[in-house]
Amino acid sequence: MRQQRKAYMKKIMIIILSLVFLVPTQLYAQNKQLEKARKKQAKEKIKELKKDKWKIFGTTRTLEVSLLEHYDKLNKGGADIYEMIGTADNFKSKNIGRQVCLNNVCNEYAMKAGSKVKGLIISDAHFDAIKDAEFDKFYAAYKTNVEKELKGEIQESFSVIKENKDGTCSMQIFYTIDESQAHRARMKALQNAFEESEAAQKYAEKISKFIEEGFNPAD
Repeated sequence: MRQQRKAYMKKIMIIILSLVFLVPTQLYAQNKQLEKARKKQAKEKIKELKKDKWKIFGTTRTLEVSLLEHYDKLNKGGADIYEMIGTADNFKSKNIGRQVCLNNVCNEYAMKAGSKVKGLIISDAHFDAIKDAEFDKFYAAYKTNVEKELKGEIQESFSVIKENKDGTCSMQIFYTIDESQAHRARMKALQNAFEESEAAQKYAEKISKFIEEGFNPAD
């Protein structure tokens, strides 16, 4: 009986040890495969940018390093960090180009954030505020305030620029947005928008719940 118990315990230990060594090995293989895919993605993007004559701007880093660092931020941040790309065309002042890129990204984010809230309100069977013309003021105020508040939260990774044949330039700026920071921007925007709409104030609690939900501008 004792020998059987020892044999049984030995088998259990072998299984446990197998799992201990197997899991890290599988994770290592998966990580290697993922890393390989990321490097391939970076190479393809670099090739695409160079083919279209884009050059790194505003840093001594190379395009390759800048893009890899950008991807690293996205990878480490997981689902809470996402990418947005601002664009500007036909400008001569680099400063104006940078401002246009930022404005475009913030405007795009604000439009999608506002559309999501409006969609949630319309689809809610118990929500009749959408019939109120005053509610349009709330949507407009919310969008404007989101755009304003997001500018203090969005993070620039790197920018690229190219010269056009007519002497003007085009620019792309790669940004990262942290959902926790963007959430603060949306909630600040909500409070400001409430002050501009009496109709929305009646439904403040429910609207707040809609805006509390996670938001990804890529969705």
